Amino acid sequence: MAYEIPVTQARAELADLINRVVYGGERVVVTRHGKPLVALVSADDLRRLEEIQELAESAEEQVISAVSTVREVASAPGEPQRFGIAAEHRRAGPA
Repeated sequence: MAYEIPVTQARAELADLINRVVYGGERVVVTRHGKPLVALVSADDLRRLEEIQELAESAEEQVISAVSTVREVASAPGEPQRFGIAAEHRRAGPA
C-alpha cells in the first residue's frame, strides 16, 4: 500500500520522502485535490516495472504474430452433415 501526500506537503518534505522510498521501501503517491498525480518509487521498483512492461509487450507481439498466421480452412465435403450442423457461415459479398 502506498503512502499518500498532497503535493504542497510533498514539496516541503521531499528529502524525507526520498529517504522513505529508498531506505524504508515505501511507495509514495503525491496527490493534488485528492487525486493521484505522481508516484515516488525506488529505482529497483522502476526497473521491475520496466521489465514487466517489456515482457507484456513481447507477449503481445507474439499473440499478434500467432493470430495473423491463422487462415480460414474449408470444411471437408459432407462434414457439416456428419456433425449435424444445419447452418453455414458465408462471407458477405456482391449478390
